[in-house]
Amino acid sequence: MIRIFVVDEQEIVRLGITNLTTTARDLEVVGEAGTARHAITRIAATSPDVVVLDVRLPDGNGMDICRIIRSERPRTRCLVFTADDRAYLGAIMAGASGYVLKSVRSDVFVGAIRRIAAGENLLPNVAELPTPGITHTPHDARQEPVLTTRQEQILRLLAEGMTNRQIGEQLTLSEKTIKNNVSVLLAKLGLERRTQAAVYGATHAPVPVDTPQPTRS
Repeated sequence: MIRIFVVDEQEIVRLGITNLTTTARDLEVVGEAGTARHAITRIAATSPDVVVLDVRLPDGNGMDICRIIRSERPRTRCLVFTADDRAYLGAIMAGASGYVLKSVRSDVFVGAIRRIAAGENLLPNVAELPTPGITHTPHDARQEPVLTTRQEQILRLLAEGMTNRQIGEQLTLSEKTIKNNVSVLLAKLGLERRTQAAVYGATHAPVPVDTPQPTRS
């Protein structure tokens, strides 16, 4: 039996998924939540195999819940089920196992749950995605930008989906300092958005984030 937990602010969506699974002998909804706060508490109490979650919640972000689940319950897998067709990269960065739009047929949705529970990953590795904003040229003709160690560290943390505040806490730097560093980093890479930098960082060898140095730069 595949144990499912549903996180969505819309009650009609939660009820719809519950009703859909009643016709399947191998699926069972063991809990639901309409907020991030309730989701984190109830997921810990119900131990689901698969968490179906939306991106937008009244008090948080579904991607943040996914990161917490992957950190605290690595055997529990996440399926992002949303109407936001721009959340694809975020799902990958958060460690989700699948991403399904709410416009799909019910059999596709149920099939995705079963495949994820069986251990399949329905998302491509981020390294397989094209890096937006970067013109790809032959390796011997391409000149990679030279980054400082700090910039490499920030790039890696961006690739992990961290916010400026989270990066600052990791490196013991202020949020404003990180914001300035990100702006410089984007300019050096010739990019415009954080998501572009995240993809770039995931496709290049990262520099391990060691114990923060006392010097703030």
